[in-house]
Amino acid sequence: MSRTTEPRENMRAQSLPVILARGQELAELRKRLQARRSFLFHGPAGSGKTLLLQHALSEYEGILYSSQNRSPQMLYRNLSRALLSVRNPVLINACGDKEAALQEKTSIAVKGLVQVALRGSRFVVVLDHLACPSQGLASSVRDLMSGLAVPVVAVARSAHMEDAGFVSPLFPDRSERFGLLNFDPETAILFAATFAEREGLRADNLGQFLHQIVEYSDGNPGAILQMIRMAKAPKYAHDNHIKITPLYLDYRIATVTQ
Repeated sequence: MSRTTEPRENMRAQSLPVILARGQELAELRKRLQARRSFLFHGPAGSGKTLLLQHALSEYEGILYSSQNRSPQMLYRNLSRALLSVRNPVLINACGDKEAALQEKTSIAVKGLVQVALRGSRFVVVLDHLACPSQGLASSVRDLMSGLAVPVVAVARSAHMEDAGFVSPLFPDRSERFGLLNFDPETAILFAATFAEREGLRADNLGQFLHQIVEYSDGNPGAILQMIRMAKAPKYAHDNHIKITPLYLDYRIATVTQ
């Protein structure tokens, strides 16, 4: 029996972090998932794509999530594990509900099982963290979308070739692309102040610090949150003031080396 993408009211994302200032984007993401059409979901690193996905995907059945997709072989391996985890009969019959049995199968056999399981199903495939996918991987995504009629949500840092790679041409229309932007300055300040309070951050120059990190981050929520958490370290405190410049330099060094 195939799964559907109907909302699961009893499986809301209660344990996930609260989303601030993203209500409209979350609603749009839910709408697109409900429509079961392929689209490219893009936005800068740290803008909150994966967090929004976690909230939205937890509300639906029939989602096959894959976060590491460096090759066609890895893509089909990930999908096979996802199908096995939801006890898809094709994978259960082939592997007896055992991960070890699945691992022993060749890449060709795994691909065949996944294609049989997906053909005529109601699954939606989500490919997170795409990083300039190759032409071979894009060809596999095209096979899912066209050959098997499986909706695919491709997730990348931008819709351009340097991030979405050869997957980008699979979504030529603007309606097939959903972009997540950094916060505008006013929203970013509210976001920063809210999380500083939640993190229990106190300092005499807190207001200056928050305005500075909003400017430094260009309103990126992930960067704002990371610098707020860094500011709690004793090394960045002096006379109840946050040492903003050393903190920011260390943040930049950390992001370059990641």
